Amino acid sequence: MALTLVEASKQAANNGAQLRSAIIELYARSSDILMVLPFETIQGNALKYNREETLPGVGFRGVNEAYTESTGILNPVVEPLVIAGGDLDVDKFILDTMGADQRAVQEAMKVKALALRWTLAFLKGDSAAVSKEFDGLQVRLTGTQLIDAGSSAGGDALSLAKLDQVIDAVQSPTHLVMNKTMRRRLSAAARVTTVGGFITWDKDEFGRGIARYADLPILIADEDNTGSQILPFTEADLGGGADVCTSIYCVSFGEGMLTGIQSSEVQVRDLGEMQSKPVLRTRVEWYCGIAAFHGKCAARLRGIKDAEVVV
Repeated sequence: MALTLVEASKQAANNGAQLRSAIIELYARSSDILMVLPFETIQGNALKYNREETLPGVGFRGVNEAYTESTGILNPVVEPLVIAGGDLDVDKFILDTMGADQRAVQEAMKVKALALRWTLAFLKGDSAAVSKEFDGLQVRLTGTQLIDAGSSAGGDALSLAKLDQVIDAVQSPTHLVMNKTMRRRLSAAARVTTVGGFITWDKDEFGRGIARYADLPILIADEDNTGSQILPFTEADLGGGADVCTSIYCVSFGEGMLTGIQSSEVQVRDLGEMQSKPVLRTRVEWYCGIAAFHGKCAARLRGIKDAEVVV
């Protein structure tokens, strides 16, 4: 059964693994996507499966007639696991003079950085450019799952009709992913009677406010571990012109759709004091990736400029 990181942290706490529980919860808290994406634990270093592409044909027949034989199309896919993590060293001088809790502070900062870097890979990862990471949604989504906001030079304003189109392109959609600016644009549109756009607000697992459009929670892809925007207005547009566009993603998280994969939960190891220098080292590692089990588990709306939302 696939579990979210929030659920996994609760299980780790119940099993007495307090440090690992805290680390897993910090991962989830640091990323809207990691908070809700379910993870399936697999055997080995890769997952091989068949992705449904075309259903078999069916029809009607007359008496004494035969059916036309037809089979569906399944494409084999292999999703490798990648190694994400890092080492964290805290000098004994800091611990001895400022208290042992300084180690927990530094661990929290490291985990937050890892979660933000993973979120960047989830959307923008490209194994052809960075061989050690997995392919993100931007690389994976092509064909009918890639929808243009328009064809104007320099991009087009977000249209609610196009947003509805990208939602309809996904089988059993569960979430929208965008930057903060586009969420603000949608909230502003909801206050304009000539545009509309039904926005509601709810609470996430940590009690924080979360917006919904068409009853789909809006997940924010904000900054990565370097402070750079994950979904900035720097993408190219179909119509040419300046690269001043962004994208909105619609996803279907769940078993048989879009999930994370891992060989085990996040591993946290206290390596103690290093011989080479007076520091205490903590190592965090995670063998993970993502799997798109269904051809319509996600879609991307690209070519959106920073402008007021239109109908």
